[in-house]
Amino acid sequence: MNRVSLKIVVIAIMIMVISYSFGFAQKPYRVGTTAANFLEIGYGSAGIAMGDAYVSVANDLSSVYWNPAGLSYMERSEAQFSYQPWIADINTSFVGVGMVLPSLGTFSLSLIQAGYGDMEVTNLDMQDGTGELFTASDFAFAISYARRMAQWFAFGASAKYISSKIWHTSASAFALDLGVIVNTQFFSPTGKREDGINIGMSISNYGTKMKYDGLDLLFPIDIEPEQEGNYRDLEGKFSLQSWELPLIFRIGMSINPIVYEQHRLTLAIDALHPNNNAESVNLGAQYKITLPSTGDFFLRSGYKASFLDDSEFGFTAGFGMILRLMNNMALKIEYAYRGVGILGNAHAYSLGVTF
Repeated sequence: MNRVSLKIVVIAIMIMVISYSFGFAQKPYRVGTTAANFLEIGYGSAGIAMGDAYVSVANDLSSVYWNPAGLSYMERSEAQFSYQPWIADINTSFVGVGMVLPSLGTFSLSLIQAGYGDMEVTNLDMQDGTGELFTASDFAFAISYARRMAQWFAFGASAKYISSKIWHTSASAFALDLGVIVNTQFFSPTGKREDGINIGMSISNYGTKMKYDGLDLLFPIDIEPEQEGNYRDLEGKFSLQSWELPLIFRIGMSINPIVYEQHRLTLAIDALHPNNNAESVNLGAQYKITLPSTGDFFLRSGYKASFLDDSEFGFTAGFGMILRLMNNMALKIEYAYRGVGILGNAHAYSLGVTF
């Protein structure tokens, strides 16, 4: 099979998958049935500003979250930190480093973290608090690899360790992320492949289940409460069920209707099929202007969770810049805003260095 035939087959498969996802869309029936939902928030200011429509656009270190295949489009090694204050005083962050080895591919290490702050310990006897405080936190550590298998085809994968802790109770799981990006010459204003339609697809959080266990599940048992002289305080323990991870299937495409000298406009659309909700569509746009002596500047906007009933998500916006420094280094600064309906607004701030 030659390359042209192979490209046609890959594109046909992706179109069939999109048709299948929307053809069998239905009302959500598994809302609230997965653990580690911090993995669904979205990390990386560029993707957030574009309404999470980033699976076919990803080309920097934040690709670890959206589509690991995007790591293969990094031109230089990069370190990035992203901070995102979330709703209800929850703080989330992303930190990672990626190394570009031209003969092998791109390798990266990354960490996603969510902290829920201090909360008061209460019980039935002391409902106003015992004077103690407890905290909860989640994190996911990932090792990723991506490579361009051909000029038009990129593949990436991440292996993740996920941990969740609530006071003295914790759970963990292992998961895989897989992704591909296909570059085509369709509708390319310049005739170049990189300016044509890009098609991306990723599967996130395919892994083991999480089961919480710990000291907080211990409790005393009195087998015969009406009898004296027996063992009154036998050690007992709640046995919790296992919970699936939030499996997310993303497929999308992007097009560049304007590519002229230092100007580029990118439009993107993603379709999402999660295992704990109904299907939805994300829309995004990015305008890029390049100043040869200074760097690249971006304006971004989007809309998250279209066609999803009762969604609080909606409009997103943001900006970014890549400032060229000495010794072939560059500084990346990015910001994103998104509305979360009655829950307020969320902001994301990213800082990175390429070297």
